[in-house]
Amino acid sequence: MKKTTFGLVSATIVFGVAAVCNSLTSCKEAYAQEDAPEEQVVSTELIRTSQSWDGVELPDYLQGRPELVAVKYVFPAGKKLGWHHHPVMNYGVLVQGELTIIGQDGQKKVVHEGEPVVEMVGTIHHGENRGSKPVILYMFYLSQKGLPLAVQHPEIPLE
Repeated sequence: MKKTTFGLVSATIVFGVAAVCNSLTSCKEAYAQEDAPEEQVVSTELIRTSQSWDGVELPDYLQGRPELVAVKYVFPAGKKLGWHHHPVMNYGVLVQGELTIIGQDGQKKVVHEGEPVVEMVGTIHHGENRGSKPVILYMFYLSQKGLPLAVQHPEIPLE
């Protein structure tokens, strides 16, 4: 089996992010400039990294055919997700609200409206909406057929 090439996977994901953000009012800042005429396409890179939000290097790509997955999450105000980990790389853009991500080691990341986030891979964490309005988060997973996007850890209680 050949290794998946970065160009094909990243181009597909970038177009996915562009399509999502281009259709959402809260992402307009990423594509609009005051000086640009309306008929021009403006591209603004939101993030380029090989590390998750906690500074850990991302793993190598999986072997074999990729399965790209885009998911829209809506977290009601005050909602906590259970402890989980991701077996595959994923990243996204928070388009509404504020999401607090907490690693099992206590490290925290607060993602604000309009910001990108690169999730931890293989590290247990959970998310909380500590705000007063729903969080809307678009995530993009670089997976393979049959792999879960997240593995839950119900044995770890939430505080």
